Amino acid sequence: MNTDTQDNYLALTASGEDKVGLVDRLSSNITESGCNIEESRMAVLGGQFALIMLVSGPWNALAKLEAQMEPLGKQLGLTIIHKRTKKREQTKPAIPYRVEVVAMDHPGIVRSLSAFFSRHGINIEELQTDTYPAPHTGTPMFSVAMTVGIQADVHIPTLRGDFLDYCDDQNLDASFEPVRG
Repeated sequence: MNTDTQDNYLALTASGEDKVGLVDRLSSNITESGCNIEESRMAVLGGQFALIMLVSGPWNALAKLEAQMEPLGKQLGLTIIHKRTKKREQTKPAIPYRVEVVAMDHPGIVRSLSAFFSRHGINIEELQTDTYPAPHTGTPMFSVAMTVGIQADVHIPTLRGDFLDYCDDQNLDASFEPVRG
């Protein structure tokens, strides 16, 4: 049996009505099971709490945590889904770039941006969106912040130019910069 924590991972997703103490209860159960939170994203969207998390630990600690998920979910009013996984392996080195876009809100912005990167063989590693009223006018605005992984063999100045031309055509204000630090 493998007890090495580097090879034992559990991906968790949870969602439900937001209330104070959810992160505390979830993280307490993870720690008390002998596991460690490797990566996580949590947000409140509308009145709903949403989480995705990668947890590591010895196989027996992960098994203990898995057994607690259904009763804990019922107790907290969350739908919790868990699946064993492994640490992501990069097949080719990718350079992380941060892309930020702001535009007047309209349907299809995320779909259009994701299609642009997909056509260029670029993976979206992380994506966050938000809406807000423009100062002074109240016009509905939409913002997108994403991190993309660009393969080392891609000519970045050409890609950046193509992306900014695409954004001009779509009336999107955008930045495209390497992730620093």
